[in-house]
Amino acid sequence: MFPTRIEIIPSTGIVDQVRALVPLTTTLTMTCLPHHGIERTMRTSVELSALGYTVIPHLAARSIHDRAELTRIMRECDAAGIGEVFVIGGDRKQPAGPYGSALPVLEDIAQYTGGRMRAGVAGYPEGHPTVAALDLLDALQDKQHLATHVVTQMCFDAPKILDFAALLRREGVDLPVWAGVAGSVPRTKLVALATQIGVGSSLKFLSRKGPLARKLLSGDRYSPHPLVAGLESQPGIAGIHLYSFNNLDAVPNEAGLASSPTALQPALIRGAAREQ
Repeated sequence: MFPTRIEIIPSTGIVDQVRALVPLTTTLTMTCLPHHGIERTMRTSVELSALGYTVIPHLAARSIHDRAELTRIMRECDAAGIGEVFVIGGDRKQPAGPYGSALPVLEDIAQYTGGRMRAGVAGYPEGHPTVAALDLLDALQDKQHLATHVVTQMCFDAPKILDFAALLRREGVDLPVWAGVAGSVPRTKLVALATQIGVGSSLKFLSRKGPLARKLLSGDRYSPHPLVAGLESQPGIAGIHLYSFNNLDAVPNEAGLASSPTALQPALIRGAAREQ
């Protein structure tokens, strides 16, 4: 079975929900949304790490106010035993401080930690709505010496993910690729939470992305099992990054992913890494 990580949104009450429903052997990644900010991401990550979970905080460059704040974050991670972060540009329109993209954050993290902190970066199998494909590739090439892996934006097409991984290899980007996959989610749940978690503007984009995405929005419950089956045992794919709406009570037997020390059957959907 694929190694699987589940993405969590640091909403109110999520720590108790995770503790009740998610095995300690599951790796969690913690989003950093503009309306939440990095403080909530870090507070929730530290609390879950103290309970025994392996947690990977998302650090959105545009939400970091200054280099001193980044230093404090690295100290919090060290104290909590957090050894990996996921660095993105973030959705914030105007940077809160000196960081406008992921690269300078990665550079400072490497300097502050002496290269000990592992860091994931974002990839886009279907492109980015505001960044040219060549610029995205250039950015990954610039960041790869500071990163340990790539996490793709949510995608519903296994061949596109595999083509993206192959493209990276051809262009000299040798980082392992974690495939961003949406878990099982009903249309009503997606619409109800779209504004809350910042995907309302993505619904029209999703509706143009083929039969699986149209099924996601049609009222049926989408299952990622066929997509995961199409990715399993394929070269260049290190594991599954499962996007979540925090609806963890829908976990058992819905995603087609077995619970184990490296794999969980999580649920639902969220694309957190929209900016390079």
